[in-house]
Amino acid sequence: MSTFYEEVGGTEFFEELVSGFYAVVAVDPILSPMYPDKDWHAAAERLQMFLEQYWGGPTTYSEERGHPRLRMRHNQFFIDSKAKDAWLSAFERALDSVTITPEHRAELWNYLELAANSLVNQPD
Repeated sequence: MSTFYEEVGGTEFFEELVSGFYAVVAVDPILSPMYPDKDWHAAAERLQMFLEQYWGGPTTYSEERGHPRLRMRHNQFFIDSKAKDAWLSAFERALDSVTITPEHRAELWNYLELAANSLVNQPD
């Protein structure tokens, strides 16, 4: 039985997805200010490691950073519904740029929506 990670193409798929995501984030007026210029590469690396681990790939994220603790790690950022929507839009555009089956895309998208909604920490 294979994992989602293996089925979508492993590291190569997640590199492309994260690269596409950050290409959008870099020019987004809501999201880009959340990333210090010197942290772009590191942020992309952390996201890729997290997604790979979550979807059944290498456990590098936990080995290097411990438990993901997503809400705690994102509490320092102002995340309202506009930021959440911008984040989801960036991921939607990134998904449009990679090769993925409709079934895998739906599964990944369901997770991304759940994650985005759970990280909102500011009322509208």
